[in-house]
Amino acid sequence: MRRCIFFLTVILLLAGCADNEKVVALPDALPDFVQESDFKSIDWDKKAVELGDRGIIGNANKSGVIGADMPSLTTQKWMWHLWGIEEGRDTELTIVGYHKDSKTIHPILVDGWHIGLSGPVNGADAHIPSSIKIPKPGEWAILLYTNGSYFDTLIYDINE
Repeated sequence: MRRCIFFLTVILLLAGCADNEKVVALPDALPDFVQESDFKSIDWDKKAVELGDRGIIGNANKSGVIGADMPSLTTQKWMWHLWGIEEGRDTELTIVGYHKDSKTIHPILVDGWHIGLSGPVNGADAHIPSSIKIPKPGEWAILLYTNGSYFDTLIYDINE
């Protein structure tokens, strides 16, 4: 009897540990190249910062957004800037929003997950304006992918 109780306890402990490892449920519509490990590796302390005097908020020499300095829960325009992109005009940008508190994933582009990039502007190698909608207030990780490969994560507080 003790042996059965011991094995049952071990099985329950293992099942509980396995459940705790899951960070987020990936929505069915999410592009296949987005992985759960991308969300586990978010560094929430690496907040986006102002880059120069053009109103771009992001990560130096990687990515940033004009418009993120006036975050809103209503539809708004953001202009994405990426550095280190060789062929900007042939690049598809995928944008995935992850809400920290609810551990939920959302498309923040009004028209879905993807948008095509344009050429250089404001010192960036590629850019694109877009309409976005943040669904709820809080701390957000915005994961960026170029042509199906992870590119960068922008961390923003959006509370208005």
